Amino acid sequence: MNQGMKTQCPFCSVQCKMQLIEKKNADEPSTYKAIGTPNAASEGRLCIKGIYAHQHALSEERILHPMARRDGQYVAITWEEAYTLMASKFTELQTQYGQDVVGVYGGGSLTNESAYLLGKFARVGLKTKYIDYNGRFCMSAAASAGMKVLGLDRGLTNPLSDIALASCIILAGTNIAECQPTIMPYFTRAKAKGAYLIAIDPRETGTTRMADLHLKVKPGMDAALVNGILKVIVEEGWIDAAFVQQRTKGVEALLAHLETLEMNEIVELTGISAALIREAAQAFSQAATGMVFTARGVEQQTDGHMAVRNFLNLLLLTGNFGKPGCGYGAVTGQGNGQGGREHGQKADQLPGYRLIENPEDRSYVASVWGIAPSELPGKGVSAYEMMQKVQEQEIRGLFVMASNPIVSNPNASLVEEGLRKLDFLVVADMLMSETAQMADLVLPVSAFLENEGTLTNFEGRVLLREASRSAPGEAKHDWEILCKLAVKLGRGAYFPFTSAEGIFDELRLASRGGVADYYGITYERLRDDEGVYWPCPELGHLGEKRLFETSFAHTDGRAELSVVHNHVLSEQVSDDYPLYLTTGRTLVHYLTGEQTRRSESLAQREMESFAEIHPSTAQRLHIEDGALMKLASRRGAMIVRCRYSDNIREDMVFVPMHWGGAQNVNKLTHPALDPTCRMPGFKICAVHVSGLHSAAMSV
Repeated sequence: MNQGMKTQCPFCSVQCKMQLIEKKNADEPSTYKAIGTPNAASEGRLCIKGIYAHQHALSEERILHPMARRDGQYVAITWEEAYTLMASKFTELQTQYGQDVVGVYGGGSLTNESAYLLGKFARVGLKTKYIDYNGRFCMSAAASAGMKVLGLDRGLTNPLSDIALASCIILAGTNIAECQPTIMPYFTRAKAKGAYLIAIDPRETGTTRMADLHLKVKPGMDAALVNGILKVIVEEGWIDAAFVQQRTKGVEALLAHLETLEMNEIVELTGISAALIREAAQAFSQAATGMVFTARGVEQQTDGHMAVRNFLNLLLLTGNFGKPGCGYGAVTGQGNGQGGREHGQKADQLPGYRLIENPEDRSYVASVWGIAPSELPGKGVSAYEMMQKVQEQEIRGLFVMASNPIVSNPNASLVEEGLRKLDFLVVADMLMSETAQMADLVLPVSAFLENEGTLTNFEGRVLLREASRSAPGEAKHDWEILCKLAVKLGRGAYFPFTSAEGIFDELRLASRGGVADYYGITYERLRDDEGVYWPCPELGHLGEKRLFETSFAHTDGRAELSVVHNHVLSEQVSDDYPLYLTTGRTLVHYLTGEQTRRSESLAQREMESFAEIHPSTAQRLHIEDGALMKLASRRGAMIVRCRYSDNIREDMVFVPMHWGGAQNVNKLTHPALDPTCRMPGFKICAVHVSGLHSAAMSV
């Protein structure tokens, strides 16, 4: 007998729709097959991660019962005991040290409903200001840049269908071919129609191989490269003067700044010749329509915020906003990285992208929640800064939901040291992650096949994920746990929910009138319309597919051009640390690998981490292809297998981010943060590389 379950992939931000077919046999275990179903984003395609996404959800390693650590061992306890233990420990800590001694750390894979409720729980249930989430490491640079320049942050300013209408496309620091492969056909269609593709990436990837022009920029020099492109455009008179005059502000300061820059300095900084910079400038500015996409390669830098603002400068000076085939896309990494920050997981935000320090925003959300504005705590700190406060014991109790901070944070050894200092650590997860293995209390939660709710894909399209499978053992939905714990804390009246849809209805109201307005979106509409774009302020509203057609989201309707200075890296190479390390993803794994490494079909394709290094560099170090090698930074070291690649610059090493423990590359990464968005500079740190037989050798 075959049974089908409607669902959608839990991994990347495309959120591909699919059906999981279960074939039941009388005498054998069930078998499963995932089939993509038609939808407006992936059009029915699935990548290899989506095809096997069910395997981790059906894994025998799922956590089935609440477990408390006693005498160094985990023992199963009842949910009643778990709630009582959490409430008593958190209350005891807050009574002794103050409300903010307990922190909440969320995740970008939570549904909108759970993300919303987690933010509310932190501020109303625990009354703490310390909440942030791992999405801080995903799109905070692009989000803050979009808000500053455009007045609004949405992954794409236009629908995916606009890609085929673009005459020139810049793909900067994004490897869509491996990270979001199901949308690659949009770009191949554009190419088939004659679009000119420019890729900006220090490595050659499946994405750059599709490009007409690959600018193999030095690590961290994206903003300087755009300055060079802008300088050529201005000097040649290739700007859209009418658009700039009518729809932007700040052009005089930008033009004056560009005039001071020397092209030979930009060439030296970026490693890109003046001729190639000119070629890129001419191709983009002379195209009838143009789009720019950025991702972590640009954004996970200590100048990520300003680098994105410079790419927005490029779009604005050339008039590429608000028209078919024109616009900006921040290619979100996590499944609900977009929705997760819109509704209250970020330290400074309330639902609907309202700001916690804005009196009007505080007043409105407080009225929805039935509390006085004065009861809302203030702004907390970013995700990594929370880990610093844990290490300093300013935070002594931590509630982690759907995240693995010991692997995903930079300077991971410090994070691990801090977590060990906690008086009480609770982790809610479906699998025993590296962070869960350190917890005092572990709570089993439902997986994507079991947990109904909405997610917002990188277009800004809100989707309803159906879920018909029962959770195994005693696993509960994230939002159920929060509601039950609120009761134990004496705050149950504020968390009366019995369904995800009921939570969404309150979210709709809390977001009403905000930048990310979901008020006009309902479960019924999502089932009928297969997704609705926000903003959608009224029930009859169709949702805005293409933003900024007539004005930008600032009160004066104008976008803000920015002066962006050439960046100085927070950590330079030296004789002792002569190579740059950068991190990223592979096709078959996702984030810290906690789920994909539990999938037999995915794990066997990439069993262990590796270091991609140029053969010339490796041979100077006497390291053979496939041999073990040591990478060391000023913060830590790891041993990893060498993988020769002609696709990387000779001054770089690339290591994926999907493994923890001894293969955790974030033990090496630098903790410096972008001063605006507090994004860590994951993409650049200086390392020493050696073969194990001769650790003293260097470049």
